[in-house]
Amino acid sequence: MELKRIVYIIILFTLALGVSAQTATISGVLKNSNGESLENANIAIVGETIGTQSDKNGKFTLTIPANKDVKVGVSFIGYNTTIKTFNLKPNEKVDFSPKMTSTSTDIGTYDHVEEGNRTGTMQKIKPKLAENFTSASGSFEAILKTLPGVSSNNELSSQYSVRGGNFDENLIYVNDIQIYRPFLIRSGRQEGLSFINSNLVSDIKFSAGGFGAKYGDKMSSVLDVTYKEPEDFGGSFTASLQGAAAHIEGASKNHRFTYLTGARFKSNQYVLQSLDTDGEYRPRFFDIQTYLTYDISEKWEIGFLGNIAKNTYEFIPQTRETEFGTINEALQLTVFFDGAEVDEYQTYFGAITNTFTPKDDLELKIITSLFSTLEDENFDIEGGYRIDELERDLSQESFGDVKFNRGIGTFMDHARNRLDANVFNLEHKGKKLKKNHTTFWGVKYQHEYIKDRISEWGYVDSAGYFIPGTPDSIGYTNPNAQGDDLLELNEVLRSQVDLNSNRYSSYLQRSWAWEKDSVNYNFTMGARGAYWDFNNEFIFSPRTSFSFQPNWERDYLFRISGGVYYQPPFYREMRDFDGSINYDIKSQLSYQAVIGSDYNFTAWGRPFKFTTDIYYKHMKNVIPYEVENVRIRYYATNNANAYAIGTDLKINGEFVKGVESWFSMSVMKTEENLVDDSYTEYINSDGEVIVSGFTANNTAVDSNIIEPGNIPRPTDQRVNFSLFFQDYLPGLPSLKMHIALYYATGLPFGQTGTQERYKATFRLPAYRRVDLGFSYLIKSEEKESKGKLMKNFKNIWLSAEVFNLLQINNVISYLWIKDVTGRNYAVPNYLTSRQINLKLHVEF
Repeated sequence: MELKRIVYIIILFTLALGVSAQTATISGVLKNSNGESLENANIAIVGETIGTQSDKNGKFTLTIPANKDVKVGVSFIGYNTTIKTFNLKPNEKVDFSPKMTSTSTDIGTYDHVEEGNRTGTMQKIKPKLAENFTSASGSFEAILKTLPGVSSNNELSSQYSVRGGNFDENLIYVNDIQIYRPFLIRSGRQEGLSFINSNLVSDIKFSAGGFGAKYGDKMSSVLDVTYKEPEDFGGSFTASLQGAAAHIEGASKNHRFTYLTGARFKSNQYVLQSLDTDGEYRPRFFDIQTYLTYDISEKWEIGFLGNIAKNTYEFIPQTRETEFGTINEALQLTVFFDGAEVDEYQTYFGAITNTFTPKDDLELKIITSLFSTLEDENFDIEGGYRIDELERDLSQESFGDVKFNRGIGTFMDHARNRLDANVFNLEHKGKKLKKNHTTFWGVKYQHEYIKDRISEWGYVDSAGYFIPGTPDSIGYTNPNAQGDDLLELNEVLRSQVDLNSNRYSSYLQRSWAWEKDSVNYNFTMGARGAYWDFNNEFIFSPRTSFSFQPNWERDYLFRISGGVYYQPPFYREMRDFDGSINYDIKSQLSYQAVIGSDYNFTAWGRPFKFTTDIYYKHMKNVIPYEVENVRIRYYATNNANAYAIGTDLKINGEFVKGVESWFSMSVMKTEENLVDDSYTEYINSDGEVIVSGFTANNTAVDSNIIEPGNIPRPTDQRVNFSLFFQDYLPGLPSLKMHIALYYATGLPFGQTGTQERYKATFRLPAYRRVDLGFSYLIKSEEKESKGKLMKNFKNIWLSAEVFNLLQINNVISYLWIKDVTGRNYAVPNYLTSRQINLKLHVEF
């Protein structure tokens, strides 16, 4: 009897546990009024600690008790909180996907930068801002150049440098897949379309340094972009004087299949006509991208990301006339051209992603991708030139005209370059969610095949343009006494390279979040490891970050991050000036530390945020390089040590109610010390240092060995200031204005191709530019239209843009010449002048 009673008690207790453990599931997708996914939104049971967060696609799943009223709240910074009561049956599953509405004034698609996750090193950028940003390049990355720590002195290029790094030190991801750019591009006017199509983007995250171990091995920055997974049918069309773009998106009725496809055509011929060199520019850039997803089951999604791009640049130069020098010595270079340049860059990219969610708190991904680029560079350009001195006497009627000629000559540049590169990746990524921590891990295999054929030379003829040619044999008693008069080429590149290599890498990262005594803490620790069979090098990269938000009356948050950041060389770093490969090249190494804070406050009844970062980088095994426009030419040897130190400041908020604007300023210094760059300085009998073309006495009687020590790196831009400001008419909010202003001190430069880095201590003039845009919202989805045709469209924008409003002649590089005395002159190559662009943007 006693045993039977015990059995009954156990059965009742088990049933009670079963009843009390009965649960239901709520899941959904969180988006704002523009259909953009909201990551890291909080979804929780009101009054309890049970909750979760949305992922980068806005998706979430929350388990709640069954057979009782449960209030579930959804909150996100900058949006109104949504609360709904549920009473669900055991094991019942319901969809809860409220559309989140902004707390700011709604004036159309110009909204503010999302705050996102304050505790991490990644900052979020509103996709609509990037899509509508005014820039001469029209690239997605243009908005990044207004952020602190980011700089660029070329409006034609989408490339940017971050905290003293160069263009090759930036990571770019689209849907967790690393993106590569073409190798042979020399200038911004050849660059074409950026890979990222702003019409397809749902989420943007950017870090200027101190990023976690789950991101790859680069030394400067990370741009992490996520494409949309649309819920409904829609699309857009844009046309301007620079080209056109269109995209279409949608989903099946059961939402298991989604599609997103965009096509773009760009021709910056209109902008290039404002350059110094007159000629026939025929740039044609085209690409098409698609992103498809299909839910095979509730726990398995397969996705495909594909891209085909063809960029063609044809140029037939005619004349160039450039004035340079000073008031006391005004000079003019005139060049008459013959020949043409034809460059073609074709890239193909495809990636398949399998995403498994066997449990609500577990995500597993398998990614396979293939990147292929075929690049051809062909030019034969001959030029006849003259160097003239201009009349500088204001009292003369001929003031500003040619006074006399300093020399004439000809030159010829030839190239037949072809590069084929293929990069294959197989990768696994995982994520595990727990109550107070999240774990990330991944392993990756990468195979590279590169086939490079270079045939390039340049010839300069007499007149002292470079060095006068050798004399002929006229007047010789015995002409055979003179040696062969060889054709001297000032630069010759010939190489044939075939490279096959394999890379293996992995990472593990965990983030903890907790609260104690009303103080919020977040700690992240991780490490990466990688091996490259080309040089049998193994690298290990630990990284960490910590943040805390004190319980103060004012809303402050403090962060510290850092670690070890390696950058294994890719093909460009391995190839030196003559085209040969260094098979002993090693990874560059950077020790980084970043201390930062942000402060949220209210002024004029509107929200603002002030952020500060102080950073230091100590770099070893550095590969020196020179920059020509956007072309980076590496020395292909690890013979330098370097450092970078600086601070970034930014204040952003609603200076005008309802729209976000910001001011950014960066102060930075970066230098490097080459271990083998000593040189000999020769002294004449007058005690003067002999300088060709300047000293009259060039007979050396003494010499000194000079150790240059620390010299500025090519990206040493000491001060960088940028502004992005938006406004609208109070009585007519459909008419908006946005302005982007840039100021940056000059970059170091020297005579290119000499491989004498210690001489590159001159400075370009400061980069100054203002771009202005006006937009009028003809049709808004918030307002009903009377016409039948207009009802088919959500938004219609008409924009007018003014590039380089102040008509400032910015210098991108210099052309180096010599006169008959051997004196060097740096002739500036100017960027674009003022241009006006009209644009129509339609959304449906």
